[in-house]
Amino acid sequence: MSDTPLAVSGIHPVEDVKNIGNGRAGPRDGGSHRTGRVPGKARRQRATTEFSQLSSQMQEAGLMGRRRGYYWVRFALLTVVLSGLVAVFIQIGNSWWQLCTAAVFALVFTQIAFLGHDAAHRQIFQSGRWNNWASLVISNLYVGMSVGWWNNKHNRHHGNPNRVGHDPDIQIPVVRTDSLRALRSRSAVARWVLAHQSVGFTPFLLFQGLILHVQSLKRLFGRGPVQHRSVEISMILVRLVGFTGLVFLVLSPGRALAFLGLQLAVFGFYLGTVFAVNHMGMPLVPKDVKLDFFRRQTLTARDIRGGRLAAFLMGGLNYQIEHHLFPSMARPNLRRAAQVIKRFCDEHDVRYTRTGLAEALRSVTAYIDSVGLGHQDPFECPLIAVRRSGAPIG
Repeated sequence: MSDTPLAVSGIHPVEDVKNIGNGRAGPRDGGSHRTGRVPGKARRQRATTEFSQLSSQMQEAGLMGRRRGYYWVRFALLTVVLSGLVAVFIQIGNSWWQLCTAAVFALVFTQIAFLGHDAAHRQIFQSGRWNNWASLVISNLYVGMSVGWWNNKHNRHHGNPNRVGHDPDIQIPVVRTDSLRALRSRSAVARWVLAHQSVGFTPFLLFQGLILHVQSLKRLFGRGPVQHRSVEISMILVRLVGFTGLVFLVLSPGRALAFLGLQLAVFGFYLGTVFAVNHMGMPLVPKDVKLDFFRRQTLTARDIRGGRLAAFLMGGLNYQIEHHLFPSMARPNLRRAAQVIKRFCDEHDVRYTRTGLAEALRSVTAYIDSVGLGHQDPFECPLIAVRRSGAPIG
C-alpha cells in the first residue's frame, strides 16, 4: 500500500488521482499520462533527487537567508500599535464604542500570532535558542497562547498534512460524515441538515479563539511534557489575567463580557479562516499511504492569490505550498519562492493549486457539505477501491 495514491476531497476527479499515484499529478492538458507504475525504489530515488534539485534552486536564489531587519521592524511596529490601542481603550472608557476596539484588538493579536508562528518555525534567527525565546514571548506573553501546545499540534500537521488519523487540523467536530446507506435511513430534515452542515463551520470558527486559550491552559497544567512549563505558565497568566483584568477595570461587567466575547470571536474567525482555506477541500491521504515529501506537501495545500495584500492579511500563509516545503524560509522570501516552485511543479508535472480566496472558501464549504451528504467518503480513496475490486486501472 505504500505506493497508493491520495484520497480526493471531492474537487479532484478520479483521473487526477491516477496521475497522483504515478507521481504525475498535474492539470489535464489534453495529453496522455502514463498509467504504468514506477518501481517503488526508483520512485523514491527520483523524489529525493527532485526535492534536492528544488532545494538547491532555493539556496542559489538566496531565498533561505534570514530577514532579521524585517522581523525586528514588524515586531516593533506591532508592539507600538498594541500599546497605542491599549491607550485608546483606556481613554475611551466605559462605552459601547469599545466593541470597535475589541475587533481591532482581535486583528492585532492575529497579526502578532502570525509573527509567533514564524518564530516557532525558526524563520527569524539562525539560533534555535533565539527563535524559541522569541516564540515564547510573542505567543505566550502577547497572544496568550502556549507555544508548547501549538508546536505539538502544528508539527504533527506539518509532518502529515491532510493525512487521516495523523493531521489534527482535519479533525473537525462539527463536520459529520455519513455513508450513503446510513444517509438513506435518515429523515428528510436530517438529510437537509447534513447537506448544509457547512453553516455550522462559521460558529465553530468563532469559538476558535476561546478554544486556543483553553487548550493552551490544559496543556500547561496537564501531565504531558512541556519544555518551559514554568516560563510559559508565567507569561500566559500575565497576558490572560492582565488583559482580562484591564477590561473589567475599564468597562462595566456586561460591556466587559461583550468586549471579550467579540474580541475572541473575531480573533478565532480570522485565524481559523486563514488555516482552513489552505488545506480543507484538498486531497486527503489515507492512513496506510506513504508519499514522498515533495508531493505530500505540495498536493495537499493550496496557495491563495492576492499578492502583497493577501500576504499581509494572511501572515504569509497564502503561500502555503512554499511554507510547507520550506517551513524555515523567512516570510518575505515566500513570494519569490512561489515563482520558482510553480515553475518546478510544471516541469515535473505535479499539481500546483492556486486560487482566489472566494474560490477557496467555496471549495471548503462544498467539501463539508459533500461529505455530509455521503457523496464521498473523506476516508476512502477511489483508486484503492478500484484496485480492491480487481478492475483494471488504466
